Amino acid sequence: MASWQMSGVGVFTRLVYRRKFATEAAGRRTLARAKGPSAPPRRLTRRFDVTRERVGGFDVYSVGTSPGPVVIYLHGGAYTSEIVSQHWSLIGYLAQETGYEVRVPIYGLSPEHHGLEALELVTGIVRDLAKQGRRVYLAGDSAGGGLALLAAQATGDVAGLTLLAPWLDLTMSNPGIDAIEPYDPWLARPGLRPIADAWTGGLALDDPRLSPIYGDLTDLPPTQILVGTRDITLADCRTLRDRLPAGARLTYHEEPGALHVYPLLPVPEARAGRKAIADHIRSLLSE
Repeated sequence: MASWQMSGVGVFTRLVYRRKFATEAAGRRTLARAKGPSAPPRRLTRRFDVTRERVGGFDVYSVGTSPGPVVIYLHGGAYTSEIVSQHWSLIGYLAQETGYEVRVPIYGLSPEHHGLEALELVTGIVRDLAKQGRRVYLAGDSAGGGLALLAAQATGDVAGLTLLAPWLDLTMSNPGIDAIEPYDPWLARPGLRPIADAWTGGLALDDPRLSPIYGDLTDLPPTQILVGTRDITLADCRTLRDRLPAGARLTYHEEPGALHVYPLLPVPEARAGRKAIADHIRSLLSE
């Protein structure tokens, strides 16, 4: 059973955020909205050494200065919204709890940018780190979770993977979504459809370089998936779980009553979720 805090966040989310995705027109307005700042907040830069470099014309932040393994975190936001304080809070937590550097690519957002650009940026960073002899762990939430899986599929240089309610299929055609969508107070397919179309850059929605559920699911690194049961991404998370080959190293958790990307929310369930992420990272990068 979900906590009362989770229930309260659900009510708030339905009132404030659902309208962004309720209709295709709302989705187009969300897509056209001006982007906000992406720099890390002062509360993070006061706690950690934070540096910034430009890679392929995009900012890439590093939180922490450990010379060993690197965690790359890819933020969500339906590929059209910028990184926000909740993402930076989780990034700081992971840097603190694991002791590893957390690198944060600020990939380009739609409608100005598209999916293959983001994938090229992330895979380039992964390969450069691998050439330096540094082990890489990929983590991401929502759209960033989909991008993390795409990067893992495109390279053989990833030690582990955490996906928080990942957006795995831009077609959103899984029939299992029908039963979940009425209970998701945040996400709805009508508003997400024009956003997904903009991210393709003219490719098909089911292109495996954009929708990782259609890509190669063999030889993935050890993977962790966390998703709530009031989240339309749940249907595709279950599909991914069921399609992984026998012997795949998968840690899979469904949180009853939890909303989209619940480890980022101000709810008790988030504490266990965050700890599970840090534990998974440590266990793999210390092997």
